[in-house]
Amino acid sequence: MSVLAYLDDAFAARSGERIVVGVTGPPGSGKTTLAGALARHYRGRYGDGFVGYLPMDGFHLSNTVLAQLNRSDRKGAPDTFDVDGYVALLNRAVHADRDVYAPDFDHTAGEPVAAALVLPATAAPIVTEGNYLALDDELWSPVAGLLTLLFYVDAPTNSRRERLLRRHLAAGRSPESARAWVENVDEPNAALVAGTRDRADLVIDGTIPFL
Repeated sequence: MSVLAYLDDAFAARSGERIVVGVTGPPGSGKTTLAGALARHYRGRYGDGFVGYLPMDGFHLSNTVLAQLNRSDRKGAPDTFDVDGYVALLNRAVHADRDVYAPDFDHTAGEPVAAALVLPATAAPIVTEGNYLALDDELWSPVAGLLTLLFYVDAPTNSRRERLLRRHLAAGRSPESARAWVENVDEPNAALVAGTRDRADLVIDGTIPFL
């Protein structure tokens, strides 16, 4: 079943209700691409007020805080996010009867940007994406209770690594630094996320067009 067909069934089954669509997967799998494509699709079809988009990356701890916590060398690991803030804002968005403002992430600066996104009060679906939506630990497990559906985007290791290398190079890392970051940070995180694959409602191939 295609992603859109799956969502159409969900809308039909929960007519009039707000649903939360989670998109997860390891770094470089294509989850952000899918989540963005879904948001654009529904905005184009029904208007900007129909869908809210909430990326987990907006809840990265700032570089200053990461340095204070001695976690700068593994930015992107589960404990480098404001998990409580993400859960609280997602919960607000689920129950909101007015617009909710949410942070985004500036990949050029490598920093979160406060109140950069609007989750409309009229949103039927809220699309949220991130690595750890299905992680079952003390901090992250509350996320699952807020999701209506969970999609897991997967891709072969080589494809993911190539995407990650390009991303780090574009952000200004040297080839050596980019390769080291993929090996020492991204891949351990990917192994952790892979353990959540079986919790998804639908697994999606991140190497083919989504919509």
